[in-house]
Amino acid sequence: MPSYRVNQDAVKQARQLIDDGKVDVETEWSDAAPSADEGNAEIEEHGYEGYGAWHLAVDPDASEETKGRYKFPYGDFAKVNRAALIHGKQRAAQNDHDAIEKAFDELLQRLDAKDS
Repeated sequence: MPSYRVNQDAVKQARQLIDDGKVDVETEWSDAAPSADEGNAEIEEHGYEGYGAWHLAVDPDASEETKGRYKFPYGDFAKVNRAALIHGKQRAAQNDHDAIEKAFDELLQRLDAKDS
């Protein structure tokens, strides 16, 4: 089991997007998840750093300039997706990624508090 670390830049970006109201609370993650082509376009426009900022985990064992380095997406390169937060939290819990699960939970609570 790889040991992922929390991507603090992504957490910071997600908090800011939530605070700015850039969220999608209606679309199912299976419909909102970016395609491989959309991921490539994000890398072309913002580099791997920009792409990585949309993923709450980093695999430190993966090569730096690869999509495989970044795990647990939380949005579609424009908005935080609530269903993605739930999905990511569940997946992190199932795979014993406690710190990542906690990061998803904190963002979900932040989004729900703002949305209510």
